[in-house]
Amino acid sequence: MEQPAIEGGSILRTARVVLLNVLCWTLATLVTLVFLIIGIPYVTAFGLLVRDRRRTLHLFRRTISHYGAAILKCGWPFVRVRYVDYAPQDTPPFVFVANHVSSSDPFLMACLPFECIQVLNNWPTRIPVLGFFSLLAGYLKVREMPIGAFIQAGSKLLAEGTSIIAFPEGTRSGSRQMGPFHGSAFRLAQHHGAKIVPLVVSGNENIPSRGSLLLHPGLIVVAKLPAITPEQYAGMNAYKLKTWVHDIIQRQLAGPSA
Repeated sequence: MEQPAIEGGSILRTARVVLLNVLCWTLATLVTLVFLIIGIPYVTAFGLLVRDRRRTLHLFRRTISHYGAAILKCGWPFVRVRYVDYAPQDTPPFVFVANHVSSSDPFLMACLPFECIQVLNNWPTRIPVLGFFSLLAGYLKVREMPIGAFIQAGSKLLAEGTSIIAFPEGTRSGSRQMGPFHGSAFRLAQHHGAKIVPLVVSGNENIPSRGSLLLHPGLIVVAKLPAITPEQYAGMNAYKLKTWVHDIIQRQLAGPSA
């Protein structure tokens, strides 16, 4: 007697997945077209009028953030995103350090209400349109930069008030069990004396899963933890610092609220 109910539930789940993917990818395409047709000409016109590189870059980065926020809404109500700030009193700029679960992680950074750039691996820069505009916005390709050049470029951004987002695992874990951290972002923070803010991303293990474009319904949580100040990490080397921050994020992921 239970078999029909089980089959009915399976059919309903499959229908939700199909509807989510048709809805999300269709809306995401439309949002991208609007971004290209309206957003880019608007920023270009602004730059030509004000002739201020700093203000133009600020507008461009915020426009990219608004685009990311719109993409996050394309899966609603099947995919919901919740941003939790455990220390709203902290003031930027920051070096954000986030765990890397899925290819959706860069879009989730649109939750942050700050001017930010991201530290990119090689593959995001190969995405048509998005890769090109991320480089125009000043995103850093860490794999193609000597560490000295990376620290110099990152320090300049921090001095201008722009926060930096890094995924120091370097590749997607696909789960709540993180891989080891690379040290570049931590060396940048130490060099500049910047506050480090751990970001904990959870719930998007299947939105989409690693190696797939298929989205599944779920709740994604992006948690901003309290900043770690230069005074707190004074005297640590980069290895000890990255291990400490790794443990902070891993403990948060293991908790029931992650």
